[in-house]
Order: sequence, then structure tokens, then C-alpha cells
Amino acid sequence: MAGPLVVNGSPSHPSRSRTLAVHVLELLGGGDVLDLADLDPAALLALRSAPDVDAAAAQVEAAPILVVATPVYRATYTALTKAIFDLQPQAALAGTVVIPIATGYTPEHRLAIDHGLRPLVASLDGWTTPTGIYATRVDLGDDGAIADRVREAAAAAVSEAQVLAGALGG
Repeated sequence: MAGPLVVNGSPSHPSRSRTLAVHVLELLGGGDVLDLADLDPAALLALRSAPDVDAAAAQVEAAPILVVATPVYRATYTALTKAIFDLQPQAALAGTVVIPIATGYTPEHRLAIDHGLRPLVASLDGWTTPTGIYATRVDLGDDGAIADRVREAAAAAVSEAQVLAGALGG
């Protein structure tokens, strides 16, 4: 059975979104990281087929726990994030638990989790953890330091994900 998977929707390398998502993955006990920026952009837009994008889409559908991380762009998730989920069939996330993560410039952008990521996951029949994780530059240092408040949210989200995955049989 597949393990937890990070879906990193940041177009930047390195990124705060990825740093936070990897921290959550470590709390989950490990798994894989899918950096969407490394995939063929035309295949992500379904303009052509590419083996790496087909494999990535299959990984997303198979993971029992997804950690979906995105920087906030224009008050919601990135186009990279949307593109991988657009490739999924209806109900692809049924039985999947998703930990939503967003990073942004201001505290007000935290609403991107509730107004963007949760509806995205629900549209594919997935389950999001009650705790979403949001961080700004103040919460995530360039050196990878993570603020205590964000660490606590991450621990809560991981605990919720494990309980939900157990209840869903994942």
C-alpha cells in the first residue's frame, strides 16, 4: 500500500511551502514528495501525455494521506496545485485524508485553506483534517526554523489525519 505523499504546488525551489510540508511528512513517519514544478507543464495541462505526470497523478490517487502544500497566489492555491487535481477522475480522493497547508504574505491569506483547498479536496470526495496549517514569513525562517504555533498546528493536523485514516481504513 502507498504511504503518505506531499503534493508541493510551489513553483519555487526552495520554498517555504515545501519546508513546512516536509516537516509534516516527517511527523507522519515518512513518505514521498511530489514537486509539481518538476513535471512537464504541457502534460500537467493535459495538452499531451508524459510518463512522469501519469505516474504523479496515479501517486496522488493512491496515497492514503496527502499533504497538499501551496503558496497563496491571488488569494488561493497555485495553478500547479490545481493542474494535478484537474487530472484526477471523479471521486479520486474518496477515502483519502488531506492535510491542507498554505503559506502566504499576510495572516489574512489563511482563508485560502477554507475557501480554496478544502473545496478542491471535497470536489474529489476527499477528507481534510479540521486543522489546516498556515504560515507567513514570520513563521518560517530562511534557515528552516518553524514557529512554535505552526509546529503545534502541524502536530494537531497529523494526529487528526492518523485518526481519520484509521477510521477510513487507510
